[in-house]
Amino acid sequence: MSVQITAADVNKLRQQTGAGMMDCKKALVEANGDFEAAVDYLRKKGAKVAASRQDRDSNEGVVIAKATADGKRGVIIELNCETDFVAKNADFVALGNRFADLAVEKNPASLDELLALELDGQKVADLIVDNTGKIGEKIGISKYETVSGEKVIPYIHGNYRLGVLVALNQDVTGAEEAGKDVAMQIAAMSPVALDKGDVDASTVERELEIAKEQIRAEGKPEEMVEKIAAGKLNKFYKDSTLLNQEFVKDSSKDVRKFLNDTAAGLTVTSFKRIQLGA
Repeated sequence: MSVQITAADVNKLRQQTGAGMMDCKKALVEANGDFEAAVDYLRKKGAKVAASRQDRDSNEGVVIAKATADGKRGVIIELNCETDFVAKNADFVALGNRFADLAVEKNPASLDELLALELDGQKVADLIVDNTGKIGEKIGISKYETVSGEKVIPYIHGNYRLGVLVALNQDVTGAEEAGKDVAMQIAAMSPVALDKGDVDASTVERELEIAKEQIRAEGKPEEMVEKIAAGKLNKFYKDSTLLNQEFVKDSSKDVRKFLNDTAAGLTVTSFKRIQLGA
């Protein structure tokens, strides 16, 4: 049974991708209303699609990133509410910071473990319910991540709307500043993985399929499709994996070289990026 495509659906996809209205409508029809499939359809047809697909309906709130005093471990949480008015309230931001501080101190292994911890004699989960009553809006912790390393740098961007944790393999002179630069890079460029080998196999397959469809749509001979697609995949790795990305502050080098120039052998071992509502 076909899904009814509304004008609101078309507009949402248009806002999300930047593609034309008629192209968006056709994509949604072809995808039977599935937004992810519609985005893929647009890309395969060569339509201009915005690089970021994060502008979707989302809750308000804050993202808090913090590290332990010794810089060996970091946590990042997303505390949600219903309105921007509450998200900017100092008491709400303070509550998010208290939850993050508790996570730094107790090092829970999961969000469920964080919610089960006690703060002010109450479980975090119960404290959230109490504050829901006080604030008058539904609130909750939707995401919790942690990383460990020789040097962990937390970074919060855009008035608590995006947070990053970067773990480096060495705590050496210049590591703090370099880590902050890399965290800002992650915030701006949203890499999908650390290096080529870390990209999920399904993502690689998807990118290759889209590239091949684009090449065929351009009328290239079939015998050239695989070779050109491989080139496009390498471009994807360069654009979308952190260590291979062009360093934003100096386009003459990639992030890997920037770190190695800072200190021999310095590199990122892991990172986490949480964007509000994404």
